[in-house]
Amino acid sequence: MIDFIKKPFGHEPVLTKEDIKKRKDKDDQRRANDISGTLKRLWKFISEERKLLYSIIFLVTLTSLLSITGPFLVGYIVDNYFVPREFDGLGRILLFLLVVYILLSSIQYTAAFFMVGLSQRTIFKLRSRLFSHMQKLPVKFYDKRQHGELMSRMTNDIETISQTLNTSFIQFTTSVVTLIGTISVMLYLSPLLTLLTVTIIPVLIVAVAFITKRTGPLYKKRQKATGEMNGYIEEMVSGQEIVKVFSQEETAIRNFSEKAANLREITFWAFLFAGLIPKIMNMLNNVSFTIVAGAGGLLVFYTDGLVTIGTIVVFAEYARQFTRPLADLSNQFNQVLSALAGAERVFGIIDSETETDAGHIEDVTIRGEIEFDDVSFSFDADQQKPTINHLSFKIDAGESVALIGATGAGKTTVMQLLARFYETDEGEIRIDNRNILDYKRTVVRSQTAFVLQDPYLFEATIRENIRYGKLDATDDEVIEAAKLANAHEFIIELENGYDTVLEADEGFISQGQKQLISIARALITDPAILLLDEATSSIDTVTELKIQEALERLMKDRTSIIIAHRLNTIKAVDRIFVMDLGELVESGSEEELLEAGGRYHQMIADNK
Repeated sequence: MIDFIKKPFGHEPVLTKEDIKKRKDKDDQRRANDISGTLKRLWKFISEERKLLYSIIFLVTLTSLLSITGPFLVGYIVDNYFVPREFDGLGRILLFLLVVYILLSSIQYTAAFFMVGLSQRTIFKLRSRLFSHMQKLPVKFYDKRQHGELMSRMTNDIETISQTLNTSFIQFTTSVVTLIGTISVMLYLSPLLTLLTVTIIPVLIVAVAFITKRTGPLYKKRQKATGEMNGYIEEMVSGQEIVKVFSQEETAIRNFSEKAANLREITFWAFLFAGLIPKIMNMLNNVSFTIVAGAGGLLVFYTDGLVTIGTIVVFAEYARQFTRPLADLSNQFNQVLSALAGAERVFGIIDSETETDAGHIEDVTIRGEIEFDDVSFSFDADQQKPTINHLSFKIDAGESVALIGATGAGKTTVMQLLARFYETDEGEIRIDNRNILDYKRTVVRSQTAFVLQDPYLFEATIRENIRYGKLDATDDEVIEAAKLANAHEFIIELENGYDTVLEADEGFISQGQKQLISIARALITDPAILLLDEATSSIDTVTELKIQEALERLMKDRTSIIIAHRLNTIKAVDRIFVMDLGELVESGSEEELLEAGGRYHQMIADNK
């Protein structure tokens, strides 16, 4: 029933890549892309796991306090045991110091364990929310974007967020608590040495501000360039046969190289600027250590007990411990920027408008009467001429109609409007004398079956592919549908029969056999309305006869609309609609149209 999931009809007019890019850029400009807004939204997902979150914050606070306690005890040992050469009780204090560091390691591991759980639960919710939202987006959303670029948001961007949560949250919290605790203890021990130590902060602030001002935009560009490259890869892999047929391998390689080179250059500068932070921090760390050692030594020798040797030992460690959180915060800031750039792209999809459905009719059986009343429609507001232009016709329930006309006549668009992939600009579509907008979308779609020119089968068993049209169908119903579709005979000849798994390329079954399976999938739904988009094209003559026979069974007592390019496939329909540039120019039975000597008569003459 839903062959259109992968390739929805191929509507007119065809959009160029430039058109798609302009539309996407225009849509992206509407999204909220400020860092604080994205961070708040991401935090909402994290804060849903409050128990884990509070446990992690508690454990991280505890590890920070223990990490501060260790150097303090070392200074205490120096001043009270080594300097006076009094070793009574030294064993107990060293044992206590050992316990502190063992506890520190154990709690750090526990916090990391909890953090993995928190991050993965958060990512699961975010990924599920994104995928769920994508199922509710209209077809026009996918028309504007490359599938590979969307896949990049679902995979690369989500994974970037996941990695950042795993590493950065604990690191960030630890750094903040450690920094506050370290400064507090340093002030308690020696305000003067503390003042000398923090002289590096202004330099750090200026350096970090300079770097992050450049890395932030670069990380956003990097995420975008990655998405574009993935989109191109997906496009080239999917269209590999066309690439080879037209000998465009070198062009494909050249275009990929340009995109890869663009990504390489952006990544180079992003990582180059980001890499400056640890280098600057190491330099400032050494400067801070030098200041503490030099100033502390002078204070020990030239003051009377203002600073002790133990205090210098503590400050030497705290000087490193003071700059380490600053370095960690700076490094994590770059990772957070990268994650936020990915989160913006994810939220950009989540913010996209879903299909609206104001229909109130939910539980009804459709008979299949269809009427277009002065319907006009354009895919783009900038189109000079509508794709469908004041189209009016009526199809009785159970009647079969063929739509014929040149490419761009609007045949496929008629089907898309019936499936409510798009809404009309003007006029009204009625089903069973009711406005189609009065029905819930699921009502119309669940009672409408699609058989398309290029059938799409999932990576699942043949049984599951047929049952996809009706998930609660029994095995007997699946087999019966396959028999009616003339598919049963070839299915049972396969090694695993109905349990044969169709791989991505499905190389062991022919195009015609795929079509027979898709017809079985349509049959099992027992639809009231049937839409056929040149279901027998590109099929050998023997298979075409089987498909034609299956389609005749499928069309029996159902309202059927057939898009036909080959006129010999529409002999059995009740009426023929000839379309041109979105308008109905001729209609009637084949005999009536031939007698009229109009457009259809000319088409028949041209095909002879």
